[in-house]
Amino acid sequence: MQATAELVRGGVRPAAHRPTPPAGEYLSFTLGAEDYVIDILKVQEIRSYERPTRIVNAPAFIKGVVNLRGVIVPLADLRLKFGLADAGESGLTVVIVLNVGRRVVGIVVDSVSDVVCLSGEDIKPAPQTGHGTQAAFIDGIGCLDDRMLIMLDIDALLRSDEIGLLPN
Repeated sequence: MQATAELVRGGVRPAAHRPTPPAGEYLSFTLGAEDYVIDILKVQEIRSYERPTRIVNAPAFIKGVVNLRGVIVPLADLRLKFGLADAGESGLTVVIVLNVGRRVVGIVVDSVSDVVCLSGEDIKPAPQTGHGTQAAFIDGIGCLDDRMLIMLDIDALLRSDEIGLLPN
């Protein structure tokens, strides 16, 4: 019960109390063996991975910061944030630069797949998997052909007390 209270206090509503995401266009990317999507309207650009400047005492999933045309952009590695093994950087590793809540933030992902259009029929409610931190950031599941796409609430993820890259 305490985890639920912390999530709500941190600006995140439990998945059971969130509306299903709207139909629209989403950017698809991979982390490990899973496909994820985020609202395309939040994406500013996609960049190749460049080694960031590490920030002292930052959590392990905050890779550091990069200078993007004069704007200092923090980078969060979603693979590490979600407890997946660190695969290191490959030629496919990219940074998705997001414009969320008037802040520019980068997320490091294994690869970007494509832009997908999801209709209301393609989107299913988030599964009831308990009150774990990661479950609080899943908006729903997009079903497209034979793919299941985990729909991330990127605002809630970046606003969470644990990451704190956006103000609550």
